[in-house]
Amino acid sequence: MSALPRHIPASTSLHGVRWLRSSRSTGMNNCVETARPGPGPWRGLVAVRDSKNITGPALLFAPDSWEEFLTGLN
Repeated sequence: MSALPRHIPASTSLHGVRWLRSSRSTGMNNCVETARPGPGPWRGLVAVRDSKNITGPALLFAPDSWEEFLTGLN
């Protein structure tokens, strides 16, 4: 993969994504949200942002890395 940034200063620059919260979220805005960017340089990655700061930064992960992280939480 090319040297794409893995940190996006404003998650709002990921246009057209649908941010999702965990079904285990309590609605208190104390969780993370994930999205799958569509066409463009970040296609195929998983974007993650803080639900308390929806215009703040997003981190980008390869899907397999994100899955490994989630597996480690269980």
